[in-house]
Amino acid sequence: MGSFRPTVLLTAALLAAGLAGAAFAQSPDEALAELAGQVLSTGPNGETPAAASSVSLTDAEMAQIKDMGATSYLEVVSETPEACLNSARVGGELGIDCLLGGTAAVEILNILKGTRTLYYPFPGKPSGHPTKLGGTPADIEADCRKFLDAGCAGVDLLAYRATDADPLELVKAARRGLGTNRLIVAGSIASRNRIRDIAEAGADAFTIGSAVLDGSYNNTKGLLQSQISSVLADSNFA
Repeated sequence: MGSFRPTVLLTAALLAAGLAGAAFAQSPDEALAELAGQVLSTGPNGETPAAASSVSLTDAEMAQIKDMGATSYLEVVSETPEACLNSARVGGELGIDCLLGGTAAVEILNILKGTRTLYYPFPGKPSGHPTKLGGTPADIEADCRKFLDAGCAGVDLLAYRATDADPLELVKAARRGLGTNRLIVAGSIASRNRIRDIAEAGADAFTIGSAVLDGSYNNTKGLLQSQISSVLADSNFA
């Protein structure tokens, strides 16, 4: 087994600093309601949050990203069909290379028609947030074949969110259904052992978010950059 190159996808986080102190003056429900819709974190250089719909990149900026050898990803975790389709529209308009998530493959592929964006839907029966995944290995394999027939580039499998089957059996089933097409595993990849396990089961890449944002991937390192470095190091094994 050689180098397993991960797709490190950082999910959005809400850092509620000072909430514990506020709770003494108001109920937890009131405190949470007050925070609703707020993003209290900033970017690495102090950037303030902005809605995805307000973001635009010029052709020159997109060319600069490409010149770096970077590949852009957008993962859809919206719970309603309408929100998923809107996310697909935003991804196509931004020129995202790879759109992950959602299940309405035909509708999303129609939205992305004429763009360069590759689509990787969720196989199985995802539901709720945080998302749980229903479905047997046979279901996953069948969905993978169906998505390929529709024109998808691969799938984004929520293996460790499974409720009806062993996660690694789902990875193996997805690999059978996809053949040589790309298999991305998403959700709860929080240790070196899991990285190795999904690689050996047939995954090509994985996404990671909470484990690096909250520092739990490597509890001896605190900074986000150090967490990501640990993930990358653990993805290179003999």
